[in-house]
Amino acid sequence: LSWSEALLLNVIPPIEINDGEGHPSSSHQTLKGTSKWATSLESLLEDPEGVKRFREFLKKEFSEENVLFWLACEEFKKTQGKKQMQEKAKEIYMTFLSSKASSQVNVEGQSRLSETILETPHPLMFQKLQDQIFNLMKYDSYSRFLKSDIFLNHKKSEEQEENSPEAQTAAKRASRIYNT
Repeated sequence: LSWSEALLLNVIPPIEINDGEGHPSSSHQTLKGTSKWATSLESLLEDPEGVKRFREFLKKEFSEENVLFWLACEEFKKTQGKKQMQEKAKEIYMTFLSSKASSQVNVEGQSRLSETILETPHPLMFQKLQDQIFNLMKYDSYSRFLKSDIFLNHKKSEEQEENSPEAQTAAKRASRIYNT
């Protein structure tokens, strides 16, 4: 099973987005679940459950390859060693960018990215294409996702959990413990 096949089969967990210094991003740590997802596409992509729900939505829209490509590029940036980079770069190219790709993404200039670039890979070699896909998701799919049944139903179930007697009792216990 290749890395890209594992990603397509949802075997590989979503990546963690880091700030510039390699620490997990904490821009919206106080918000959870759908509240956090609704703040930005970046916040949605930081949350494994958010990525899962977004993929589910994109699958219904026949554009799941966009988020898979974005995730593959994020993972690729962390790849160490020329040999591993060459292998992953080729997988990304063959899975998402080649004219024969099984999950081809629609990006401008993809025809200019020839297989010869795969011989000398570097961490940001797909950055321009990844940015195009990110913007496509951000200004197209993401806003529809926030209005989708997948998002709204998840939000509703979260709210029901928060308002359940068990959740309120636990919150009161925690409040008593920490406020004494």
